[in-house]
Amino acid sequence: MDVRRRTYARKFRKEVRRKSRCERVGDMTEAVAAARRSRITPEREAELYGAVLDLLREVGYDALTMDAVAARTRSSKATLYRQWGGKADLVVKALRHSKRGHLGDIDTGTLRGDLHALVAMEDDCVMAQNSALLRGIAMAMHHNEDLREAFKEQIVDAEIVNGRRMLQRAVDRGEVRPDCPAIDFMVHMMVGGFATRTLLEEQPPTQAFLISYIDAVVLPALGV
Repeated sequence: MDVRRRTYARKFRKEVRRKSRCERVGDMTEAVAAARRSRITPEREAELYGAVLDLLREVGYDALTMDAVAARTRSSKATLYRQWGGKADLVVKALRHSKRGHLGDIDTGTLRGDLHALVAMEDDCVMAQNSALLRGIAMAMHHNEDLREAFKEQIVDAEIVNGRRMLQRAVDRGEVRPDCPAIDFMVHMMVGGFATRTLLEEQPPTQAFLISYIDAVVLPALGV
């Protein structure tokens, strides 16, 4: 019995050591994989995002493929999938990266100043390009649930949160009444002004148009 116990104990210790080595190898493998995933430089990432947006403008979301992105950027599809998981996430991250202004980046001390500063972050040329791009994305979202979810999670939700923070600062300063019924619709009004001018007037949004819209519609609705 003692011999059997000693034999079993030796086998058990060997198995523990073997599993420990396997776990260490597994940890090293995961660490190497993580390092490979994060090896892309910010400059290379910006280059990839720029190429994705160029392809979007050329062919639209539905016709854009990971093969085309790989060819345009001289990347492997494996690298693209490892970094971004799929087309929807890659496209939305490219859109987010291209945004020059975010509500969360602005705090001028007044609500009017904040909204004017947001408009000033993009010149008319960039605004026209982004307006056309977002119209195409909006159409694609109607029949691409993964794109719709990624866009909402990574862009829309963040801007809604930042818009509420901007308004809360205005409330704290006494610019906007806390019970103002338009508070919940400021982001909707801003998006509407940007998105609908082309539809109604066949002209892209411009800084002058949006500044006038903010002063004539958004701020009065908020009691400013």
